[in-house]
Amino acid sequence: MQFKDYYETLGVKPQASDAEIKAAYRKLARKYHPDVSKEAGAEERFKSINEAYEALRDPAKRRAYDQLRASGYRPGDEFHAPPHFGDGAEFDFADLHGEGGFSDFFESLFGGRGGGRTRAGPRRGRDVQARIEIPLTTAFHGGRERISLRDHGGERTLEVKIPAGVLPGQQIRLAGQGSPGSNGAPAGDLLLEVAVRPDPRFRLEGRDVHVNLPIAPWEAALGATVTVPTLGGQVDLKIPAGSDSGRRMRLRGRGMPGDPPGDQIVILEVRAPPATSEAQRKLYEQMARAFAWDPRAG
Repeated sequence: MQFKDYYETLGVKPQASDAEIKAAYRKLARKYHPDVSKEAGAEERFKSINEAYEALRDPAKRRAYDQLRASGYRPGDEFHAPPHFGDGAEFDFADLHGEGGFSDFFESLFGGRGGGRTRAGPRRGRDVQARIEIPLTTAFHGGRERISLRDHGGERTLEVKIPAGVLPGQQIRLAGQGSPGSNGAPAGDLLLEVAVRPDPRFRLEGRDVHVNLPIAPWEAALGATVTVPTLGGQVDLKIPAGSDSGRRMRLRGRGMPGDPPGDQIVILEVRAPPATSEAQRKLYEQMARAFAWDPRAG
């Protein structure tokens, strides 16, 4: 049996705070969760991450582990739990809530096979993190999406209620859908991190929605009222005379719902129609003579 360096597994320093350990665990658990990661060996890495966190998040376990680590063990060293290791300690021992159990190394320290005494009391199940990807229109309007999750009990399908105005990176909590609790304790929650698929027309920046709007040269020069698409439906926009490509116009409150709601930013794109007939070519020639304008001057 080989010694495990749980700090190295989580990528933190031995003097890391509880908050730093928790943050490192969450980041790695999201990366290597079997429902998300396609990397080879992700499931085993996920189990190792869970075990390391189980050892370091509990103050009694961490103190005992730190004392052992300070004696000079390094990752890969042949290891046997020292006689009377953990005597007088009472470890709060629980299964990894269905994530595949502990390694022999962990159990030799904390599980009773040469480790301290155990106390099996009711314990709430661990929260589970996963990812849900939704269309931008669903993020705007809200709705329901189905997701499939793979865990120790096999594959299951859940229907998720999406709140209107949810943003990328926010979490949706499904109470009681995480790992089961022990000895009658309630299950943990399922925390779904929201990702929004790219949309062919709209770009999301915070709560603001950006859209490029093509306009004709005469609409830019003379001004016009045109129809603009928004996630909430079409609206009219008045374009001032003398507008150029790249001009940004704001439709207040037409972005993502919220308190306050975002805006829609309209970026004008002046597009010239092709001259496909002799009459059209002559019109362009007349314009060139009439304006005698060099757009590159200055």
